[in-house]
Amino acid sequence: MTTWLREETPHDIFRFLREGDEGRHQTARVTADGAAWLASAAGGGAAALTRWEARPDSPAALPCGTVFDVVNVDPVFGRRMLDRLWEEGPGSGPVAVHRGRMMLFAAPGTAQRLPALLDWEEWGEAVPRPLCHGAGDAVTVPPLVPSGASGPRWLVAPDTRNPWLPGPEVMLWACVRAVRAASAADVRVSIFPPADPDANVYDVSRRR
Repeated sequence: MTTWLREETPHDIFRFLREGDEGRHQTARVTADGAAWLASAAGGGAAALTRWEARPDSPAALPCGTVFDVVNVDPVFGRRMLDRLWEEGPGSGPVAVHRGRMMLFAAPGTAQRLPALLDWEEWGEAVPRPLCHGAGDAVTVPPLVPSGASGPRWLVAPDTRNPWLPGPEVMLWACVRAVRAASAADVRVSIFPPADPDANVYDVSRRR
Protein backbone atom coordinates (compact mmCIF):
# COMPACT_ATOMS: atom_id res chain seq x y z
CA MET A 1 0.00 0.00 0.00
CA THR A 2 1.34 3.44 -0.80
CA THR A 3 1.77 6.45 1.45
CA TRP A 4 -1.25 7.95 -0.33
CA LEU A 5 -3.38 5.53 1.70
CA ARG A 6 -1.64 5.93 5.06
CA GLU A 7 -3.67 8.12 7.36
CA GLU A 8 -0.65 8.96 9.51
CA THR A 9 1.06 10.68 6.58
CA PRO A 10 1.62 14.39 7.46
CA HIS A 11 0.07 15.58 4.20
CA ASP A 12 -2.55 12.84 4.00
CA ILE A 13 -4.94 13.57 1.12
CA PHE A 14 -7.75 11.70 2.86
CA ARG A 15 -7.43 13.86 5.96
CA PHE A 16 -7.44 16.93 3.72
CA LEU A 17 -10.63 15.79 2.01
CA ARG A 18 -12.30 14.88 5.30
CA GLU A 19 -11.60 18.34 6.69
CA GLY A 20 -13.19 19.82 3.56
CA ASP A 21 -16.22 17.56 4.01
CA GLU A 22 -17.16 19.03 7.38
CA GLY A 23 -20.30 21.11 7.22
CA ARG A 24 -20.75 21.02 3.48
CA HIS A 25 -21.70 18.64 0.72
CA GLN A 26 -21.12 19.30 -2.94
CA THR A 27 -22.32 16.97 -5.66
CA ALA A 28 -19.28 17.65 -7.84
CA ARG A 29 -16.72 17.33 -5.02
CA VAL A 30 -15.00 14.07 -4.08
CA THR A 31 -15.21 13.14 -0.40
CA ALA A 32 -12.60 11.17 1.55
CA ASP A 33 -14.72 8.01 1.26
CA GLY A 34 -15.16 8.62 -2.45
CA ALA A 35 -11.40 8.97 -2.87
CA ALA A 36 -10.89 5.67 -1.08
CA TRP A 37 -13.30 4.01 -3.50
CA LEU A 38 -11.44 5.42 -6.50
CA ALA A 39 -8.13 4.29 -5.01
CA SER A 40 -9.46 0.74 -4.69
CA ALA A 41 -9.79 0.57 -8.48
CA ALA A 42 -6.04 1.08 -8.88
CA GLY A 43 -5.21 -2.18 -7.12
CA GLY A 44 -1.46 -2.43 -7.10
CA GLY A 45 -0.99 0.77 -9.09
CA ALA A 46 1.43 2.25 -6.54
CA ALA A 47 2.97 4.66 -9.04
CA ALA A 48 -0.41 6.16 -9.98
CA LEU A 49 -1.40 6.58 -6.33
CA THR A 50 1.92 8.20 -5.48
CA ARG A 51 1.46 10.72 -8.29
CA TRP A 52 -2.08 11.44 -7.15
CA GLU A 53 -0.88 12.05 -3.60
CA ALA A 54 1.72 14.50 -4.84
CA ARG A 55 -0.72 16.27 -7.17
CA PRO A 56 -4.33 15.79 -6.02
CA ASP A 57 -5.43 18.47 -8.49
CA SER A 58 -4.31 16.31 -11.45
CA PRO A 59 -6.41 13.70 -13.30
CA ALA A 60 -5.51 10.03 -13.02
CA ALA A 61 -5.94 6.97 -15.22
CA LEU A 62 -7.77 4.11 -13.50
CA PRO A 63 -8.54 0.62 -14.83
CA CYS A 64 -12.10 -0.51 -15.47
CA GLY A 65 -13.66 -3.92 -15.03
CA THR A 66 -13.11 -4.66 -11.33
CA VAL A 67 -14.56 -1.80 -9.28
CA PHE A 68 -16.52 -0.12 -12.05
CA ASP A 69 -17.21 0.03 -15.78
CA VAL A 70 -17.81 3.26 -17.67
CA VAL A 71 -20.46 4.05 -20.28
CA ASN A 72 -19.16 6.90 -22.44
CA VAL A 73 -21.84 8.88 -24.28
CA ASP A 74 -22.52 12.13 -26.14
CA PRO A 75 -23.02 14.85 -23.49
CA VAL A 76 -26.45 15.95 -24.73
CA PHE A 77 -27.74 12.39 -24.77
CA GLY A 78 -26.00 11.74 -21.46
CA ARG A 79 -27.83 14.66 -19.88
CA ARG A 80 -31.12 13.18 -21.06
CA MET A 81 -30.13 9.85 -19.53
CA LEU A 82 -29.32 11.54 -16.23
CA ASP A 83 -32.65 13.38 -16.27
CA ARG A 84 -34.49 10.11 -16.67
CA LEU A 85 -32.39 8.32 -14.04
CA TRP A 86 -32.95 11.01 -11.44
CA GLU A 87 -36.54 11.99 -12.26
CA GLU A 88 -38.04 8.57 -12.97
CA GLY A 89 -35.43 5.98 -12.02
CA PRO A 90 -33.11 4.95 -9.19
CA GLY A 91 -30.55 7.74 -9.64
CA SER A 92 -27.02 7.36 -10.95
CA GLY A 93 -23.54 6.48 -9.83
CA PRO A 94 -20.62 8.87 -10.25
CA VAL A 95 -20.63 10.88 -13.49
CA ALA A 96 -17.79 12.83 -15.10
CA VAL A 97 -17.18 14.78 -18.29
CA HIS A 98 -13.98 14.64 -20.31
CA ARG A 99 -13.05 15.78 -23.82
CA GLY A 100 -16.59 16.53 -24.84
CA ARG A 101 -17.98 13.20 -23.60
CA MET A 102 -19.97 12.17 -20.55
CA MET A 103 -18.79 9.17 -18.53
CA LEU A 104 -21.38 7.33 -16.46
CA PHE A 105 -19.83 4.93 -13.96
CA ALA A 106 -21.63 1.60 -13.97
CA ALA A 107 -21.42 -1.81 -12.33
CA PRO A 108 -18.65 -4.15 -13.52
CA GLY A 109 -19.86 -6.23 -16.47
CA THR A 110 -22.01 -3.45 -17.90
CA ALA A 111 -19.56 -2.71 -20.71
CA GLN A 112 -19.84 -6.26 -22.00
CA ARG A 113 -23.59 -6.67 -21.61
CA LEU A 114 -25.04 -3.28 -22.62
CA PRO A 115 -24.19 -3.42 -26.37
CA ALA A 116 -25.95 -6.78 -26.68
CA LEU A 117 -29.02 -5.46 -24.89
CA LEU A 118 -29.15 -2.47 -27.22
CA ASP A 119 -29.00 -4.80 -30.23
CA TRP A 120 -32.09 -6.65 -28.95
CA GLU A 121 -34.05 -3.57 -27.90
CA GLU A 122 -36.76 -2.25 -30.24
CA TRP A 123 -35.53 1.32 -29.73
CA GLY A 124 -31.88 0.30 -29.75
CA GLU A 125 -31.17 1.60 -33.24
CA ALA A 126 -32.26 5.09 -32.18
CA VAL A 127 -29.77 5.17 -29.31
CA PRO A 128 -26.47 6.96 -30.09
CA ARG A 129 -24.04 4.07 -29.73
CA PRO A 130 -22.12 4.46 -26.44
CA LEU A 131 -18.48 3.62 -25.92
CA CYS A 132 -18.32 1.00 -23.19
CA HIS A 133 -15.15 0.65 -21.13
CA GLY A 134 -14.71 -2.57 -19.18
CA ALA A 135 -12.07 -5.16 -18.34
CA GLY A 136 -8.79 -4.33 -20.04
CA ASP A 137 -9.65 -0.63 -20.47
CA ALA A 138 -8.65 2.43 -18.48
CA VAL A 139 -10.30 5.83 -18.21
CA THR A 140 -9.13 9.27 -17.13
CA VAL A 141 -10.92 10.37 -13.98
CA PRO A 142 -11.10 13.97 -12.75
CA PRO A 143 -8.78 15.15 -9.98
CA LEU A 144 -9.66 14.66 -6.33
CA VAL A 145 -9.45 18.40 -5.76
CA PRO A 146 -10.98 20.72 -8.40
CA SER A 147 -8.23 22.59 -10.21
CA GLY A 148 -10.40 25.15 -11.97
CA ALA A 149 -8.63 24.42 -15.24
CA SER A 150 -10.15 22.91 -18.34
CA GLY A 151 -10.09 19.15 -18.27
CA PRO A 152 -12.08 16.30 -16.76
CA ARG A 153 -14.50 17.26 -14.02
CA TRP A 154 -17.11 15.58 -11.88
CA LEU A 155 -20.82 16.16 -12.36
CA VAL A 156 -21.68 13.61 -9.69
CA ALA A 157 -18.58 12.86 -7.63
CA PRO A 158 -18.12 9.65 -5.60
CA ASP A 159 -18.94 10.29 -1.95
CA THR A 160 -19.02 6.84 -0.34
CA ARG A 161 -16.78 3.77 -0.18
CA ASN A 162 -19.48 1.68 -1.80
CA PRO A 163 -21.44 3.86 -4.23
CA TRP A 164 -24.46 2.39 -5.93
CA LEU A 165 -23.71 1.70 -9.60
CA PRO A 166 -26.35 1.06 -12.29
CA GLY A 167 -26.11 -2.26 -14.09
CA PRO A 168 -26.67 -2.95 -17.80
CA GLU A 169 -30.46 -3.25 -17.49
CA VAL A 170 -30.73 0.14 -15.77
CA MET A 171 -28.44 1.74 -18.35
CA LEU A 172 -30.54 0.25 -21.15
CA TRP A 173 -33.69 1.62 -19.51
CA ALA A 174 -32.11 5.08 -19.28
CA CYS A 175 -31.02 4.99 -22.94
CA VAL A 176 -34.47 4.00 -24.14
CA ARG A 177 -36.26 6.53 -21.94
CA ALA A 178 -33.92 9.27 -23.16
CA VAL A 179 -34.69 8.41 -26.80
CA ARG A 180 -38.42 8.32 -26.16
CA ALA A 181 -38.32 11.64 -24.33
CA ALA A 182 -36.46 13.24 -27.23
CA SER A 183 -38.95 11.79 -29.72
CA ALA A 184 -41.91 13.06 -27.70
CA ALA A 185 -40.37 16.54 -27.56
CA ASP A 186 -40.26 16.62 -31.37
CA VAL A 187 -44.02 16.02 -31.66
CA ARG A 188 -46.05 19.21 -32.00
CA VAL A 189 -49.78 19.00 -31.43
CA SER A 190 -52.07 21.85 -32.55
CA ILE A 191 -55.82 22.34 -32.04
CA PHE A 192 -55.99 24.18 -35.36
CA PRO A 193 -56.13 22.51 -38.78
CA PRO A 194 -53.17 22.92 -41.16
CA ALA A 195 -53.08 26.31 -42.85
CA ASP A 196 -54.27 26.59 -46.45
CA PRO A 197 -51.24 27.76 -48.48
CA ASP A 198 -53.60 29.49 -50.97
CA ALA A 199 -55.61 31.40 -48.38
CA ASN A 200 -55.48 35.18 -48.20
CA VAL A 201 -53.59 36.57 -45.22
CA TYR A 202 -54.80 39.81 -43.66
CA ASP A 203 -52.89 42.08 -41.32
CA VAL A 204 -55.45 42.48 -38.55
CA SER A 205 -53.11 44.70 -36.57
CA ARG A 206 -53.97 47.55 -38.98
CA ARG A 207 -57.74 47.16 -38.64
CA ARG A 208 -59.51 50.20 -37.20
